[in-house]
Amino acid sequence: MEKGWNGLPYNTIADHYSNRFGEKVYKIPVSVVDDCPNRRGLKGMQTCVFCDVWGSAARSESLTMELKNQIETFHTHIAKKYKARSFLVYFQAYTNTFTKLTGLRHNFETALSYDFVKGFVVGTRPDCLSKGVLDLWQEYHQRSFVAVELGVQSFFDDQLEFMRRGHTAQASIDAIHKIADSTQADLGIHLIFGSPGETDEHIIRTAEIVNKLPITNVKLHNLHVLKNTPLEEMHARGEFTPIDRETYSHRVKLFLQHAAPHLAMHRLAAFASRWEELVAPKWTSDKMGTHQYIIDYLRAEKAYQSQFFQTDDVKTQTKILDIRNKSLATVMEH
Repeated sequence: MEKGWNGLPYNTIADHYSNRFGEKVYKIPVSVVDDCPNRRGLKGMQTCVFCDVWGSAARSESLTMELKNQIETFHTHIAKKYKARSFLVYFQAYTNTFTKLTGLRHNFETALSYDFVKGFVVGTRPDCLSKGVLDLWQEYHQRSFVAVELGVQSFFDDQLEFMRRGHTAQASIDAIHKIADSTQADLGIHLIFGSPGETDEHIIRTAEIVNKLPITNVKLHNLHVLKNTPLEEMHARGEFTPIDRETYSHRVKLFLQHAAPHLAMHRLAAFASRWEELVAPKWTSDKMGTHQYIIDYLRAEKAYQSQFFQTDDVKTQTKILDIRNKSLATVMEH
C-alpha cells in the first residue's frame, strides 16, 4: 500500500492532517443548513448550475437527522470500517455560514463535545463571511482545530458566470485574504475543472494564482451533471458536454505540475455518491477507479506536484529540489 508524498505523485491531505495531529484523522460529514444565497435568490442570484437539492451533502439522509445523531451514527460507521480513533466534524452541505451566529456556536459546541473530535471543518463561500463569523472561528481556534473550505470553483469570471456562482474571481481572492488576515484557521479552497472553453492555459494560470494565496490545501472536482439541476437542462439541450476522464486527468496533471509543493490535495476528482442521480459522465460514480486512473496517468506521464513550480526564495527552492528528486525517483519506479 502506497502512502505519503514519496509514495504518491502529490502531497495528500491525509499527510497534512497527520503532520498536524500526529496520527491519521477522518472527517465526519454532517449537514446542518439547507440553504444558500443563490437558492434564496438574493441580489438576483440563481442556483449554481451544478448544485442539486442535496447541496453537496455526502449523505442525503443527514438532512433530516439532528447533528448529534449524525455525528454518532457516522462516527460509529467510519470507526468500525477504518479502525479510526480521531475525527474532524465536516460541516459540508450548502453554505454553513449562511445562518445566525448563535446557531453556528451551538453546532461547534455540539461537535466539540465528543472526545474523539479534534476539531471541525466548515464549508462556505466567499460572500458569506461577516466579521462575526471570522471572530467566532478565531475564538474556537484558541481551543480546537478550525479549518475552512471555501467554494471558489474558478478564478475566471466567465466560468463563474457560466456556473452562476454569483461572485467574481476577485471576490474570492479578497475573501481568502480576509480569512487569513482575521483568523488562524487552516484555509483551503475548492476548484472545478471542465467548464466550457477551458484551456490548458486556464489550468496553469489557476495554479499560479493559488500558489500566491495564503492557503494550505485544495480540493479538485470535475464539472458533472446531476438530475434536477440547471446543468441537466443545458446538457439535454446540447449546451454542455462534460470532459472525458483522460482530458480531466491531463488538467489535473497540469495543475499539480505547477502547484507549490506545500499545498495538500484532497480528492483529485468529484464523486457522485448517489449514482441514480448522476447523468454524466458515468466515470464520476467510480470513486476508486477514477482515483487510480489519475494516479496511473500521472505515473505514465512521469508527472508530479511542483514539477514546474518556480520560486525566487533560495530556501524554498532547495526544499523543492529535494522533493522533486524524491518524487522523480518514485515515479521512475512505476
